[in-house]
Amino acid sequence: MNRSQRTAVITRLAERLRERGSWSGETHVQKVVFVMQELLDVKFEFEFILYKHGPFSFDLRDELSSLCADNLLKYQAQSPPYGPKIGVLPDAKALQERFPKTLGSHTAKIEFVCDRLGNKGVAELERLATALWVTTREGTGDSVDQRAKKLNKLKPHVSIDEAKAAVVAMDEVIAAAKKL
Repeated sequence: MNRSQRTAVITRLAERLRERGSWSGETHVQKVVFVMQELLDVKFEFEFILYKHGPFSFDLRDELSSLCADNLLKYQAQSPPYGPKIGVLPDAKALQERFPKTLGSHTAKIEFVCDRLGNKGVAELERLATALWVTTREGTGDSVDQRAKKLNKLKPHVSIDEAKAAVVAMDEVIAAAKKL
């Protein structure tokens, strides 16, 4: 996918997150893009690392900043302690219209992640995305309990019970994704 196609998908994703009532801040976009890339094989080509609040891509952060500079997205300040929301500007909608095939081939995946993750808060997104990280990158074939322990070891502020719930929830998302 070239940069313009990727931009069309990211901006459509941001729109759909907002439509689902998501805060749609950078953390939401980061986690949902990670899930789309890792689980749904969307070729964004962002490199993710396990960071302070789960999977994170500095490349994606740079891309979001670039999209703001290009007047495709905007950060909308919120009252403290909340971070900014990401809004989609009219030029992004015009760009999306140039890529109907790209958006058409990704619509089901965008809807899938927005339906399952759009209404989640930042802490829950961190747990779910980290559960996917542990499942696909560190715990292939491991039991729920083993993956929950790995998640807890990576993120000690996430209790074993929270980690287990996140792994179970992400396993359900993974199973649903296989039907997509």
